Amino acid sequence: MAAEAKIFELNNGSMQVKVSNYGCTITSLLVPDKDGKLGDVVLGFDTIEPYQRGAAPYFGCIVGRVANRIKEGKFTLNGTEYSLPINKPPNSLHGGQKGFDKVIWEVAEYKQGDTPSITFKYHSHDGEEGYPGDVSFTATYTLTSKTTMRLDMEGIPKDKATPISLAQHTYWNLSGHNSGNSILDHTIQIWANHITPVDQNIVPTGEILAVKNTPFDFTAENTKIGSRIQEVGIGYDHNYVLDCGEEKLGLKRAAKLVDPTSSRTLNLWTDAPGMQFYTANYVNGIVGKGGAVYEKHSAACLETQGFPNAINQPNFPSVVVQPGEKYKHTMLFEFSAE
Repeated sequence: MAAEAKIFELNNGSMQVKVSNYGCTITSLLVPDKDGKLGDVVLGFDTIEPYQRGAAPYFGCIVGRVANRIKEGKFTLNGTEYSLPINKPPNSLHGGQKGFDKVIWEVAEYKQGDTPSITFKYHSHDGEEGYPGDVSFTATYTLTSKTTMRLDMEGIPKDKATPISLAQHTYWNLSGHNSGNSILDHTIQIWANHITPVDQNIVPTGEILAVKNTPFDFTAENTKIGSRIQEVGIGYDHNYVLDCGEEKLGLKRAAKLVDPTSSRTLNLWTDAPGMQFYTANYVNGIVGKGGAVYEKHSAACLETQGFPNAINQPNFPSVVVQPGEKYKHTMLFEFSAE
């Protein structure tokens, strides 16, 4: 019998997260502001049905087998050429027509208590969305302390080498998903001295570009997202090379997002080499939770990842995982109100 799509709650008394086994999707995440007032800081829907209907542009989910774009949906591995669905012409995006965001994961473990957690697992079969080999995946969300959430993603290929790069695609608005505020007044610091510039189809050219003296430079504290956004077309949708963050517990600092109104702050740590910084450029009048209407620039995505199209760029860090090896990707979301 096929598992049913449900919403589960993780609550440690300080923060509350709702997550579904449909796409490992975070549907709501409540954290306090400077006055202790809880606010829901993620875009999403009240029920699972709109996600299943395809109303969400990847709200809150885990995308895979390979996040981001693969140029023209083609790659060659060990002498075999693979063709993937072109679901975002002319490229393949976020795993294809039915990526990991559109499947029901099995609940392997669900624990309450001081450090509540939920583990989802999914078996991706050989040839699924054009990708080679069977792979067993797990994703575990844990509330590790009062206002910190950790996500651990793993994948083990069974018998064939395959590219693997998962990403968590939550849309953040720290003033509250229903605040009506765009994120252009949020400040962000990104621990990246470089980006991977893109062509007209948002595929990296293979170049590694220094951000210094460009509108992509968020290395300084308290830089407003909106300060130079008009210089980059419709908004940011770029992979940042995480090359200068301090390290702790095997993770490096990726980004710090701050909403000046509520003082809510998100510090993000990861062990992935890159992070897609996306400013909800294509969100347009989506009706979400409680009737809130989400418009362009209503949120920011901080998707730590392997570099986009790495499978076709030999100078990018490899995303190929060999049989029996383990793909691992951890994200630590530290919330505060500074």
